[in-house]
Amino acid sequence: MDASTTHLLPQLRSQASLTQINRCKAICREHARCRPADTMLSGGRISLDHVASHAQGSSANGVKLKKVDITYRYEARDDQPRLLPPDSTAALVRLDGGNREFAALLDQVTDETGAIQRVIPVDPRDLGLLQDSGATPRQTPFAAVVGCSDARVPVELIFNQGPNDLFVIRVAGNGLGPDVLGSLKYATENLGGSLRLIVVLGHSGCGALTAAVDVFLNPVDYLPLATKSSLRNILDRLLIVVQTSAKRLLAAFGPDIAQRPGYRQALIETSIVTNAALAAHSISEFAPNDPSRLKAAYGVYLLETREVWAPRPGELKGTGLAEAPRDLAGFVELGDALVQSERIISFLKSQK
Repeated sequence: MDASTTHLLPQLRSQASLTQINRCKAICREHARCRPADTMLSGGRISLDHVASHAQGSSANGVKLKKVDITYRYEARDDQPRLLPPDSTAALVRLDGGNREFAALLDQVTDETGAIQRVIPVDPRDLGLLQDSGATPRQTPFAAVVGCSDARVPVELIFNQGPNDLFVIRVAGNGLGPDVLGSLKYATENLGGSLRLIVVLGHSGCGALTAAVDVFLNPVDYLPLATKSSLRNILDRLLIVVQTSAKRLLAAFGPDIAQRPGYRQALIETSIVTNAALAAHSISEFAPNDPSRLKAAYGVYLLETREVWAPRPGELKGTGLAEAPRDLAGFVELGDALVQSERIISFLKSQK
């Protein structure tokens, strides 16, 4: 479009939302990358073609993004039931592999051209499509996942799984209250034919643990919670984890550690891992004596990279789920791995 097509402004307003127009203006202004002749109609109005060039795929900083399609697909002609992991190790491998695929899928979106597609196969039986009239599909999840209620952590999506694959329980701070424990008890007693793994999944930047850390660092913040029993109950359980994590950081780095700019963030992320590992250890009581049939694991979903992380001895990165610590020695090893991990050290070195 050019200055001779100003009569199309009403059409522009109908086809490009005000949000798109404002975003386009912000990108052009911030990066000074677009020539006025390319962007404007007369009177300083943005052309529809130019808005479309940004709407095709760009983030707030002007980086063009590919189109991404994640599709759940079933084939009506497919009469073969989906295969379930035969044991707990295979179930853990399947979840780890699914998360790697999901993270890798979105790692490619900043390329300038093309599209990305991921198809997740769905057994039509899980949707009741091949059942006799009136029959209800059976639950056959291979893993139970205790996750946080945070909306940024869509459990099935980040593990690349479909319906009826996971028995998901979500609660703030992924804590083990009576409702969560009762749900797990139901799963292990009624879904044992398919259930092979119980996972506790924390996530970076957890709001519940962030609040607990802030109360630990500044106890006066606890006073406003005096009349909010439901929130206080969540924080009371988490403060023990925060205190334990603080002691471990103090033992590893000395008394001056609390003065470092990145200490608060390091304490938050250390507490998130410790909380998930402790919960996974606690629910190990639901597992039978044969760990090949059912075992507990834990991990932390990193919102920044979309990867699941769990520190391990001898591994600086620690990608993927880890089995729950079995005893005190296991927690000591976890503490050592945490304070030596690249992630926690990077926070402590930060000047922000």
